[in-house]
Amino acid sequence: MPIESGEPKVGVLGGSGLYSIEAIEDVQEIKIDTPYGSPSDLLRVGSIFNKKVVFLARHGRDHTFTPSEVPYQANIWAMKSLGVKWIISASAVGSLKREVKPLDIVIPNQFIDRTHNRPLSFFGEGAVAHVSLADPFCPVLSEIVFNVAKSLMPKDRSIHRNGTYLCMEGPAFSTRAESLLYQKLNCSVIGMTNHTEARLAREAEIAYTTLAMSTDYDCWHEEHEDVTVDMIISNLKSNAELASKIICKAIEEIGHLVPKSKAHNALQYSLMTPKEKVPLATRKKINLFTKKYWGELIE
Repeated sequence: MPIESGEPKVGVLGGSGLYSIEAIEDVQEIKIDTPYGSPSDLLRVGSIFNKKVVFLARHGRDHTFTPSEVPYQANIWAMKSLGVKWIISASAVGSLKREVKPLDIVIPNQFIDRTHNRPLSFFGEGAVAHVSLADPFCPVLSEIVFNVAKSLMPKDRSIHRNGTYLCMEGPAFSTRAESLLYQKLNCSVIGMTNHTEARLAREAEIAYTTLAMSTDYDCWHEEHEDVTVDMIISNLKSNAELASKIICKAIEEIGHLVPKSKAHNALQYSLMTPKEKVPLATRKKINLFTKKYWGELIE
């Protein structure tokens, strides 16, 4: 297994339509085995603007994982093992607000979780930790990405700062009743993946933000067609091209600023179980995250 070392890296989790970033230079594809199984794909490690980058297609490069099947724990563990300190996610979403038009981008700041079939923690099995998730997206990283996106948005498209991302289980889209309910909850966008990643990234002490790329109006808008795969695909290419530009420029900014995040110390006051009471098998699984506080595991 790789050992977290070297220059801190920026991780990129590519969603539907964004299965690679061509701008990554000196690419190496790395296979990583984790305590949580294999990641979605080989991890592509290289550099953008001389900043080390790790790219992973969350659904696999051929889109072979449903949102429920994505190996979220393995993906985040693998990123952490390679020294990732910041993650920029790119995801296709449906809009739940009139002002968020298809092809717009939202940088959300909150979640509502409606999933029911996901691993939501690295902890358990004799080790308890309670991280703060009041602000699930890193505000510092989100601000960097927002400012970059604002400078690159085409004139006929808008960037929206803040909003609530409703995370549903999928893979089917919402019923109309659900879509209208989520509107009443004042959600901005609806997707199927980001909440799970953000929770695990927080436990892994990785700052996380997302480019939520609107492809449709879900099924609540009386003046627009209900969401279909054809509709999404027709907007994905344009979204992916813009997302790549934003991500590359944001990585350059991160390289200059090296932003600090509260997420980087999320476990400092969150580990509840005394380390000597944690079963050895569990200590091994979570050692990558806990060694900063408990010391390296010596068997």
